[in-house]
Amino acid sequence: MDIRSLRYFTETVRLGSFTEAARLLGVTQSTISKMIRQLEDEVGEPLLLRDGHFTLTDTGGVVYERGREILSAMERLKLEIRETQSVARGTLALGMPPMINMLFTEALKQFREKYPRIELKLHEHTGQEIEHLVAKGELAAGMTVLPVEAQPDIAVARVASHRIWAVAAAGMLKGGAETIGLRSLAQLPLVLLNDDFALTRMLRRHFGKAGVEPRIAAQSGQWDWTVAMARAGMGVALLPEPFVDRIHTEGLARKPVSQPDVQWEIALLWNERRGSHALNAWLDICRERLGGEWPDTRQP
Repeated sequence: MDIRSLRYFTETVRLGSFTEAARLLGVTQSTISKMIRQLEDEVGEPLLLRDGHFTLTDTGGVVYERGREILSAMERLKLEIRETQSVARGTLALGMPPMINMLFTEALKQFREKYPRIELKLHEHTGQEIEHLVAKGELAAGMTVLPVEAQPDIAVARVASHRIWAVAAAGMLKGGAETIGLRSLAQLPLVLLNDDFALTRMLRRHFGKAGVEPRIAAQSGQWDWTVAMARAGMGVALLPEPFVDRIHTEGLARKPVSQPDVQWEIALLWNERRGSHALNAWLDICRERLGGEWPDTRQP
């Protein structure tokens, strides 16, 4: 059923006049009559009784009421499309690992203030799971720790890099050096996060490249618990600098890890085949606020 025919018909009925409807719609009266007849031909029976009075048939009454609903829904659809295109509304699903989420709090706050009608859906997963969900299109974007396995259509931007620090009870990190090397750490008991965390997988790779096997005393799913175990003297916790800066350091010793200088690199990734206005707005805010290294294909 043609939308224009419905509009001509409903406006004619609402105004009670072919002449007024033609004037309002900016067409000739004959055009109005022709479009209504086409609508009647499609329906299969008259919608108006042309007997000198402006009277709807029973079918005409149904078409008028439902036509008004359809045209109203079309106007709402156009409005929602315009609002979505102007990033006034929409939905944005983001994945954030528990250890990374605090680094994006200010970016999320800015996004919420700038686009209050976009529904933010935040999902906490490990970095590996987020990479998988972004590739499947179930998340618009996600955060993880480098390196990220190269996948078709997945764009990656490195947005932050922080040194890894060794944190231990006073006296455990011996020696006068300002840093501590991986070989020295391998001789000490370590309290690490679980292997689900990209940080731990990255540390294991670095130990392997250095040709040493770490002595892992305990592992936990909570970074603050690894600090508590370190404080109790169970071993050395290895954490990125932003977390070390947040802990109470009384009774603790801490040194940056060196030889090599181990970095915790945070990446933002998204599926370029699943782009949206809301996603582009989020990427623009992250690029502006976080900086980093972005692929050339990303056009803000």
